[in-house]
Amino acid sequence: MTQAPTVSCAERVTDAYRRIAEADRPEIWITLRPETDVLAEARDLDRRIAAGAELPLAGTLVAVKDNIDVAGLPTTAACPDYAYPPGRSAPAVRRLVDAGALVLGKTNLDQFATGLVGTRSPYGPVRNALRPEKISGGSSSGSAVAVALGIAGIALGTDTAGSGRVPAALNDIVGIKPTLGLVPTTGVVPAARSYDAVTVFARTLTEAQQALAVMIGPDEGDPLSRAWPDDVRLSAPEHPRLAVPRDEDLAPLSPEARAAFRTAVKRLEAAGAEATVIDVSPLLQAARLLYDGALVAERYAAVGEFIARDPSAADPTVAGIILAAAGLPAHALAADQERLDGYKALARRLLSGYDALLLPTTTEHPDIAAVQADPVAVNSRLGTYTNFVNLLDLAAVAVPAGEADGSPFGVSVITRAFEDQPALDIAARLTDEQAPTPLPGTGLDLAVFGAHLRGQPLNHQLTDTGARYAGEVTTSTAYRLTALTTDPPKPGLVRVGPDAGGPIAGERWTLSPAALGRFLAALPSPMSLGRIELADGTWVLGFQCDPHTASTGTDITHHGDWRTHLATGAS
Repeated sequence: MTQAPTVSCAERVTDAYRRIAEADRPEIWITLRPETDVLAEARDLDRRIAAGAELPLAGTLVAVKDNIDVAGLPTTAACPDYAYPPGRSAPAVRRLVDAGALVLGKTNLDQFATGLVGTRSPYGPVRNALRPEKISGGSSSGSAVAVALGIAGIALGTDTAGSGRVPAALNDIVGIKPTLGLVPTTGVVPAARSYDAVTVFARTLTEAQQALAVMIGPDEGDPLSRAWPDDVRLSAPEHPRLAVPRDEDLAPLSPEARAAFRTAVKRLEAAGAEATVIDVSPLLQAARLLYDGALVAERYAAVGEFIARDPSAADPTVAGIILAAAGLPAHALAADQERLDGYKALARRLLSGYDALLLPTTTEHPDIAAVQADPVAVNSRLGTYTNFVNLLDLAAVAVPAGEADGSPFGVSVITRAFEDQPALDIAARLTDEQAPTPLPGTGLDLAVFGAHLRGQPLNHQLTDTGARYAGEVTTSTAYRLTALTTDPPKPGLVRVGPDAGGPIAGERWTLSPAALGRFLAALPSPMSLGRIELADGTWVLGFQCDPHTASTGTDITHHGDWRTHLATGAS
């Protein structure tokens, strides 16, 4: 049953609209819903919660970037002449609403999601939440600022070149850019369809991950949507191997920003990470393909014909970028796609052996006036460390990492596709949060009682697969534990009948279906996998021993725990 929030949904809505009035930031919104409409939905949610409805996001207030469809609200992509009334909400929005979230309205953005600055909009530049003379970052500008100002609990953005990460860094909040296809892009005005991702902003990783968890899942309307693979990693290891850039790769940063980045690396090392310097210049070279090569043709395919009919309807900078792609020959696109395949293979080799890559999220924090004076060059620099991520099918989590040059400074934890959870686990060490429940809902629980326990010699067989520690367990009193004569030493757990044994302590681990299958295939005699009854009456899959072999070992049931037995010095 959903636990009733300490503050009612209706009270949250009233507080949000009070904050909107106090903030006096009209440029955040393209369409703000009437307070009375949202209040009516909130009161209905309060009634449903009181009746026991299961609503994991009950009362969470959401701001939605205005290139994502919300039923009943126009979608403009920050171009009034492009506006249309969507017949239904995008799956990402529907899933949030079904989980109890309340949509406040549609937020401003760099027009057609083309930009990282938040100034390319007829609805006005979106000012930074903390330093109003500076940019908010784009293109998901309004969404990020709505969260940073405490108006929305979460906000949806989109990310092709870094639009779900750069605004997070510049507004001192969290931005999660999931693996491409995990959140379907049905109902999203495309920027570059092959490389678009729906993202989420929040003030904490936990809030962002809770929202992302309900958004994930394939949709028939998005042929590029994907499900979790059977071998997905569910956890970062205790000592993650971290790749970090060379000093020369940090040249675009100010001295103060470079120092802030090194501090973030040291914090992760202090939390158990092992950092190794690598040459990331090939990744930065790959990033140039997004705008400097023929891949920009995808932007023309998205909205180019609309802009070509009336270029004056679009922001001049946006129109220039998109219309320039109209004359690109097909062979140039094919050649750049081949180059991109080569970069993907290179990235796999470069990141092999590492759990994540840590990079600054962006290079600088310019004034709005500086961007207006030189809109293309400044924008290009801001994407230095973000543009390659979607091109190379990587996942990223952007988190605050202190301050530099008087502005927030952020870093991004970047991982291979579908290793979103390891990225979140590593990022949580920077935000000082307890790593939340893993994203994939495909994990299977396994109980272990001996050599696979933490600190024991075979525990690496679990952690190497990305298995996630899920807590301590205790069996019912129907089991006995014996010390077997094996190498390495291990116990045998055997069921002997109700109250014929004693409670045996162990651990619960969650691992992918493929990892569990590998365990089963490799289990040596006399061990097997079977259902084990726990003290609370539930059953879990776990390691057991055949009764005959167990009878030849030394009974250690009275210790109640393999580690306690080992602590006695017994062999």
